[in-house]
Amino acid sequence: MESGPAIFAGAVFTLFGAALLMWTGVRVRHRAPVAQGVSPVASVALTTTVGVAALALGVWCFSRL
Repeated sequence: MESGPAIFAGAVFTLFGAALLMWTGVRVRHRAPVAQGVSPVASVALTTTVGVAALALGVWCFSRL
């Protein structure tokens, strides 16, 4: 019974992290701004950090099954 929420949370975090990293990669490849009005280096660094953290959290949730 308790594995249901872990599977859901792991799926949500993993999908969000992967989508954020893909979106950031596409924006960087097209030389488009990741965030308006923010330094390009800072916005790429922050979104990459958040994406990797979300992926790690998703993997952690799946490892608790």
